[in-house]
Amino acid sequence: MKRVLIVSPRFVPSNAADMHRVRQALPYLRETGWEPTVLAVEADEVEAPQDPLLVQTIPDDAEVVRVGAVPIRWTRRLGVGSLEARSLATLARAGTDLLDERAFDLVFFSTTALGVAVLGPRWKRRYGVPFLIDIHDPWYSEYYDRTGAAPPGGRVKYTISNEISRRLEPYVLRQAAHVISVSPAYPRELADRYPWFAEGHATVLPFGAPEADFEALRRRRITNPIYDPEDGLVHWVYVGRAGGDMAFSLSGLFGALATAREADPETYGRVRLHFVGTSYAAGDRGEKTVEPVAERHGVADLVEEIPRRIPYFEALQCLMDADALIVPGSDDAAYTASKVYPYVLARKPLLAVFHEASTVIDVIRGAGAGVVVSFGDGANPQAFAGAIGEAWFETRAWDQAPETDWDAFEPYTAREMTRRLAAAFDRALGA
Repeated sequence: MKRVLIVSPRFVPSNAADMHRVRQALPYLRETGWEPTVLAVEADEVEAPQDPLLVQTIPDDAEVVRVGAVPIRWTRRLGVGSLEARSLATLARAGTDLLDERAFDLVFFSTTALGVAVLGPRWKRRYGVPFLIDIHDPWYSEYYDRTGAAPPGGRVKYTISNEISRRLEPYVLRQAAHVISVSPAYPRELADRYPWFAEGHATVLPFGAPEADFEALRRRRITNPIYDPEDGLVHWVYVGRAGGDMAFSLSGLFGALATAREADPETYGRVRLHFVGTSYAAGDRGEKTVEPVAERHGVADLVEEIPRRIPYFEALQCLMDADALIVPGSDDAAYTASKVYPYVLARKPLLAVFHEASTVIDVIRGAGAGVVVSFGDGANPQAFAGAIGEAWFETRAWDQAPETDWDAFEPYTAREMTRRLAAAFDRALGA
């Protein structure tokens, strides 16, 4: 058995999006020849809703070492809330202790709190252990400067954070043995930015489809807290982040809905669209970014947005209770496919509205798992809304369960993605 130290600050029972790759991999890593140890922050110090059931999805004998962090109630007074800033020192001490007491073959940083990856070069110098980085979202990003969209947390705070990232990214990546990326666009961006970075230095690996989670869900009695599936209305659901980068896809959807209701008010007056967990902000601090778009198209009475995130299995139950599922995509071509996998596994009528360069399109069309309407840069809004109306409303695709090709979907399962992750670990050792 080879040993890997996995640094994943947000971990179960925290329902944080960036920990699911590690959570899903733990049941399968040993069969690939890797013994994992997870280094995480105590869940009470993480700004994310907790779901105790998530603990039951990892092996009973999984080794998880937890550390504290500076309480956010203290750092918030200084305008600092980032997990990496609050936990870097404790993660450094605990990781050093682990590397002192036993031999690890590899360190794997899998988190959106990428600032903690500065520990990789430190441990590499001291112990000679190589490290990998898992890029879920761009570390340093030019997206908001390029598009003028409002960045999360406000432009001042984001600009400071992004400038720090601009300096840390090349320092850490240059010393990494390998890079994992959820999107093929990120390695291309890095190769364009840094002459010394080759695209072959990265493995493109979306998160796996959580089949085991849906099996566990069917064994439990869980009620979704958002809507009543027995109230006689037609419920369409999206669970996940929203934001200004999704305004174009949402405008197309709501424009098509407005047209459909005008033509058939009895049918579409009964439709309710639920957007749940649209903000990463903790508690009730999240701002609504979906309902304002619905208001502009005159369908606000049909749309409900709940920015706060809900426990993981309640979110899955929202998908299972729905009459149809909708997934609006970003105008950023790098927006990845992983988030669509639970929607496929829910086996419901599915509409995905994504940029034509997104890998989501290949996944859904390849498996026949739903309806995809794509758009390109500079697309005409009216024509785009018309395409959604033709593909989803006029054909009543929302009332037809897809005939998914599960053999075609097999490569996206958590077990297969873990096998590919272990192959990337082996490749890093070879490097």
